[in-house]
Amino acid sequence: MGKQRMILTAEQQAILNGEKGETLAKVMKTLVMYGEAFHAEKLVPITSKYNHLVTSFGLKVMSPVYDLMQQLLDAGVCSEQQFSVDPRPLDKKVPANVLQNFVFNKFMYTKQDFYEDQLTKLGLMDKDAFSCTCYMDEMGNKPQKGEVLSWAESSAVVYANSVLGARCNRNSGIIDIMGSIVGYVPYFGLLTDEGRRATWVVRVETTKKPEAQLLGSAIGMKVMEDVPYVVGLDRWLGTELSDTACAYLKDFGAATASNGAVGLYHIENLTPEAVEQGKALIAEGAREYVIDDAELERVQREYPVMWKNPNATPKLCFVGCPHLSLQQLKDWTDAVEAGLRASGRKTVAIPTVFTAAPRVLEAFEKTPYAARLKATGVITSYICPLMYMNNPLCKTMPVITSSNKLRTYTSARYYTDEQILHAITKEGK
Repeated sequence: MGKQRMILTAEQQAILNGEKGETLAKVMKTLVMYGEAFHAEKLVPITSKYNHLVTSFGLKVMSPVYDLMQQLLDAGVCSEQQFSVDPRPLDKKVPANVLQNFVFNKFMYTKQDFYEDQLTKLGLMDKDAFSCTCYMDEMGNKPQKGEVLSWAESSAVVYANSVLGARCNRNSGIIDIMGSIVGYVPYFGLLTDEGRRATWVVRVETTKKPEAQLLGSAIGMKVMEDVPYVVGLDRWLGTELSDTACAYLKDFGAATASNGAVGLYHIENLTPEAVEQGKALIAEGAREYVIDDAELERVQREYPVMWKNPNATPKLCFVGCPHLSLQQLKDWTDAVEAGLRASGRKTVAIPTVFTAAPRVLEAFEKTPYAARLKATGVITSYICPLMYMNNPLCKTMPVITSSNKLRTYTSARYYTDEQILHAITKEGK
């Protein structure tokens, strides 16, 4: 490892020296090396009750992950925290033909059951703890303001930092569980006060409420990994973190994180630190970016179309990446019904999948909305759409989505919510 620059406590040094076993020493050594790569001078305790892991899928090629997990289990090492995990990759309810299913089950996610067993033994919260939106009230893993986390899922990290006021860096997969195992993470970046200051001021000057995923995409591509302070969005969202505002910020943040590498944003008069500190959060020399209607139109117009035939009829639609909230499921139900009534249709024109966390879907099923949505032909699922699109036989399909994350990482084509609604309720009429 070379000369160690990080200052460790006596307990941390003892773990590194192997006093609690060779396996824990390796974990601590990895965290120290990770921290030193970012010039961290110390490790700080993780203070959240639960962790969240990004690696949820049992891909055949991920044997090093399973080997590492097995080493931890064989050494009797468990996570200091129970944890939730990103969504499962498969669901029989989601449309797939015989060949696609063959690839899924025989060539791709062949280790899913094995890996889930490892996760359970290591500290998985429960069998339903699979979602990229673990912070939803229904899921039971919502960090408190100021808590230090060891998460890696980019859309969850940016939400926890920005909307909840927790503190977490954009860690990589496996680093998340290692932090949880020893109970510490390196102190740098978004864990520090200075690292949370904004180096961009983004002025929203649109004539209507901007599409969350589109606005987030524009900001992410402009500021990249920096911290933006957004002015003018409270005009459209208000100054209270209501369910509607939080759902908007969930989707907005996911786009900033995937179209750029944003781990924290501040919304003036709305997000916790912006409410408390205001423009004091803005660093000296911060750059400025103005977003108006024309800028959002330009951003969407310049998205590449990855379909072999750009004019193909969509074969599948995914809504919910990140997973939808309970209120979003209800709102979409109302919107789909209204769209179908207007076009004279009974059911959606394109196979459509709305994805949400298992416990959110469970809560949704207890409402009258569930039967109404099912009657429209829309399928609800806990799946990760990105994992579905990783299938080479699926990524050649013309798939549409309102998720900028899914657009960025796959061949799916981005439509605004309004365009999605039109496509699934009016196409073919």
